[in-house]
Order: sequence, then C-alpha cells, then structure tokens
Amino acid sequence: MSVVAMSGMTFELSTPHGRMMATLLAGIAQFERDLLSERVKSGLAAAKARGKKLGRQLGQRPKSDKFAPKVLKAVDERQSYRWIARDRGISKNTIGDIVKRDRENNLFSH
Repeated sequence: MSVVAMSGMTFELSTPHGRMMATLLAGIAQFERDLLSERVKSGLAAAKARGKKLGRQLGQRPKSDKFAPKVLKAVDERQSYRWIARDRGISKNTIGDIVKRDRENNLFSH
C-alpha cells in the first residue's frame, strides 16, 4: 500500500521510510488540529471575559417573529403545519415553535 501526497510524492507504507513519513505527517496534522482547538478555546475565553454572550440570544428569532401572525392565523383556520410550512417556505419545526411560544404567552397573560 502506498500514499500519494498532493505534491505528487509517494510513500510506500510497506517500507520503514514510508511508515516513518506517514507517522511524521500524521503527527504534524494532529499538532495543527490541537493548535487550532487551543486558539478557538482561547478566543472564546477572551470573549467571555470581556462580557460577550456567546450563542443565540433569547428572543432573537427574526424569521419566525416575522411570520408569526400569518402562521397563527393559518393554524386557527385548521391548516396543517406541513401545509403552512410549505406555503411560507419555513420548516414545520418553526411552525411548532411559533405555536408553542404563542400558547406559553397566552397561558401567562391570563
């Protein structure tokens, strides 16, 4: 068995030299992955230390908020979630989330 590098070099894995080269290249690749992971973790920690909130923030649902009135009207008209989703070009799960949030808000408003 042999490995062909992108540069065109060939390493025969059946020879000691070829196995050494494959091991060396695998070690370098692992080192690069570890450095990348370390930099990402460091950046996330620095952002957190600056007070930056990571991930999607509560209430940031521009697409579903835009469609909510039309979706809730269609649900009241007894249209299926799939039909509403297909008609609006959004996912069935987004329809479910809109309805769930509306029901939760209506429970607390009474």
